Amino acid sequence: MNLFSLYINIPFCSSFCDYCDFYSELITNNLDDNIKIDIFLSSLISDIKQQIEYYDVDIIPTVYIGGGTPSVLGKKIKILLDALKQLKGFSPEEFTIEANPLSLTDEFLDACCSGGVNRLSVGIQTFHDISRAAVNRGGNAETIEKYLKKGKEYFPHSLSVDMMTGLPFQTEEIVKTDLNHLLTFKPQHISLYSLNLENNTPLEKNILLKKICIPGQDEADTMWLSGCDILKKAGYEHYEVSNFSLPDKKCRHNLRYWNMESWLGAGPAASGTIINEKEGLGVRYTYPENLNDYNGYFNSHSKNNYPWLNSCKNIEKKELIKETLLMGYRTNEGPDKDKFLKRFNMVMSGCIPKTLDKWKNKNKMLFLNSFLSEAFIELDKN
Repeated sequence: MNLFSLYINIPFCSSFCDYCDFYSELITNNLDDNIKIDIFLSSLISDIKQQIEYYDVDIIPTVYIGGGTPSVLGKKIKILLDALKQLKGFSPEEFTIEANPLSLTDEFLDACCSGGVNRLSVGIQTFHDISRAAVNRGGNAETIEKYLKKGKEYFPHSLSVDMMTGLPFQTEEIVKTDLNHLLTFKPQHISLYSLNLENNTPLEKNILLKKICIPGQDEADTMWLSGCDILKKAGYEHYEVSNFSLPDKKCRHNLRYWNMESWLGAGPAASGTIINEKEGLGVRYTYPENLNDYNGYFNSHSKNNYPWLNSCKNIEKKELIKETLLMGYRTNEGPDKDKFLKRFNMVMSGCIPKTLDKWKNKNKMLFLNSFLSEAFIELDKN
């Protein structure tokens, strides 16, 4: 049986956060933008169908619609969801969609529920209005709470929320207040990210111009660790570097990434990875960050040309071993030893024995970069 998860990238946002460097196009819901969305959805559906046909997919265990901001599609999300339901054997166990709380309309949420979506991931980042404004994150705390409550009503048993530390004007106390307030909504899953200052973003430019400042690294680390403690004391398992869940509420889709299992990627800037379990090899492709080019791949004159193949790159055995270690040790359980043995025909402990022995009583997940640096040096010597 050919199992592939499916990631769908929606490259639209109604505004751009100053810290974000993801590819996205601005949508304001005028006539031209509505036409742009329709053309894109037509291309996207063709892309998904072609990939499923090409790889002879039998089962799609998980689907994740991200972006960008998928919720800016509003009721048009129904076009995509209706098309997915027509796919042969389409019945994912977990079907997640990302949303900005400000675009959580009843129309959108109704379409998601009737379209088979069974998990909602909402990007809050912070309830602190000053920090939100400092990074051009729309909405205030009162509005965010209103829409978060609505999302919880539609997805009472499968709500995930993204939060962030290290933002401008944040303090340790503000982070604690944010998370304690979030816990009153009882989400089943929480992602707690540390701000990464990306190159050439508006936030980086404002910091260089000294228009704004962010907490220092030590202060930011303390904030995150304090947030981690709050979540663990509230009964959330810290199961991945940045992710926490209540029992049996881990994100299955992301677990497939962390286990380096095959997934297809559709949409501009989306990536897919196909693992050859028998050979211990892989292939990866990534679409260019260009909406017009993407649409051009799937117009009426270029059907069935499998355009993602143009960017395919082989993942050789040693590289795949490194990626399997890198992704697997992001989780508290580490890589699946049986799967590692089956995939590479070698015992994982025999691959990096000195590093594993040195780190046997240390937290590999919390100090991931240091652990992996030593593991890869040892691996390259073998």
